[in-house]
Amino acid sequence: MIIVKDLHKHFGGFRAVDGASLEIREGSITGLIGPNGAGKTTLFNVIAGRLPPTSGQVMMAGEDITGLPPHDLFHKGLLRTFQIAHEFGSMTVRENLMMVPEGQMGETLWNTWFARKAVAAEERRIRDRADEVLEFLTISHLADEKASNISGGQKKLLELGRTMMVDAKVVFLDEVGAGVNRTLLNTIGVAIVRLNKERGYTFCVIEHDMDFIARLCDPVICMAEGHVLSQGTVDEVKNDERVIEAYLGTGLKNKVKAHG
Repeated sequence: MIIVKDLHKHFGGFRAVDGASLEIREGSITGLIGPNGAGKTTLFNVIAGRLPPTSGQVMMAGEDITGLPPHDLFHKGLLRTFQIAHEFGSMTVRENLMMVPEGQMGETLWNTWFARKAVAAEERRIRDRADEVLEFLTISHLADEKASNISGGQKKLLELGRTMMVDAKVVFLDEVGAGVNRTLLNTIGVAIVRLNKERGYTFCVIEHDMDFIARLCDPVICMAEGHVLSQGTVDEVKNDERVIEAYLGTGLKNKVKAHG
């Protein structure tokens, strides 16, 4: 689904992404791990069109999408969520979902005057779709709640729900577990697996919770210092000496070995 070839993103002399190459298989839930500062979120931002690459290439389903802006990628079915949820706080949870589909008839003044029935019919369809998404995510009880009033974990579910309002093909999830309690994190995990198995979503997930990664992801890719360090099953990556060194540091790793 996604092929990244020798991708670089430099900020002056700082190489946030430094020759990263990886593949995300269609139909997979791929985990992306690595210590803080490894370049994971910057990589997401370049793939998703929020930052232009310094060099390198991103392919999606055989098409070169390098440097395309987010709205073009949105139409191709590539979406991303954020570590800090981006909701419209003054709107209800349902209204946040109803805003997602582009090109709605009610967005033009002409249609609101002369095509009121068609506008109303489309709005009912989108509302019904939003209610189906809320039921799928088990948060129907929050439909009429202001988005600013719901918890951090519920906001993460709302972000996931936005991807369900369009024809998403591949979704990049940035730290879905950040600030989320265990119960809601389990709910998010169940929703991701269901979307993967039942609707064919391809996911790439940045997450520091290794239990969450182990339950959901295969393969797992580890980044460090802007490039891919290791990839394979979660056990293969966790036991890779290079990964251990990246997380613990050479000195601490040797101390661990010395003490058995």
